[in-house]
Amino acid sequence: QVQLVESGGGLVQAGGSLRLSCAASGGTFSTYTMGWFRQAPGKEREFAAAISWSGGNTYYADSVKGRFTISRDNAKKTVYLQMNSLKPEDTAVYYCAADRGWYKETDPYEYDYWGRGTQVTVSS
Repeated sequence: QVQLVESGGGLVQAGGSLRLSCAASGGTFSTYTMGWFRQAPGKEREFAAAISWSGGNTYYADSVKGRFTISRDNAKKTVYLQMNSLKPEDTAVYYCAADRGWYKETDPYEYDYWGRGTQVTVSS
């Protein structure tokens, strides 16, 4: 079992930045692909970014490519999402998730463990 806890969300103006963190406990963090997903009100949960177990490979949704950066520190059992140039359409609850599969997995149903999410609100 892997427990995940997100932090770092908040209210920011358009064009601003936030850094999300996801701390893991239990399991073997360094063997999991880690992903960030987001869910806006009334919408389905959507993939944002993922990183391979080693950190050597990353994958992004087109909507965040060039603005968001995912990274991980296996020694600290933490994955990060640096979000720059934020837009109002980035407003959502952001979730981190762990998966034993491929780092390009974008289907949320393939991820095994989930955090409870952190709210990100971008004002215009």
